[in-house]
Amino acid sequence: MLLQGVEVEKAWRELWNELHHQNDVDTASYAAVPALVHIYELRGVPHYNTYALVTTIELARQNGRNPDLPENLRAAYEAAWQKLVEIGLRELKAANTEPLVSCIIAVLAIAKGQRDLGWFATNYDESERREILERAEVI
Repeated sequence: MLLQGVEVEKAWRELWNELHHQNDVDTASYAAVPALVHIYELRGVPHYNTYALVTTIELARQNGRNPDLPENLRAAYEAAWQKLVEIGLRELKAANTEPLVSCIIAVLAIAKGQRDLGWFATNYDESERREILERAEVI
């Protein structure tokens, strides 16, 4: 469905429901990452969902409650992450919607070891980030 661009929103709802639930993921989620990135690359239509779901899976993977990344999935998973970083760097230049910009930044931040920045970029929109900064009396 995603690759053909048919019922895209329905496909994304199903993927989110099946691959992530309240910060829980499993090895099927890890196995899906290379396929998600491959489909995203083939479609060539900038959209935040791939960035957001892959980021969410990666953050959940390392939260201490989910299974380790199996060794047999590691190479494909890491290659998919690298590919998504490359795509994100290209797409960031023309990105002009808040969700797309935030989710690309999340992928780039996590890839550079900035997990907390990635989490904030994925989980809060600009108005929520501003509210946090105002409460902290930073701005």
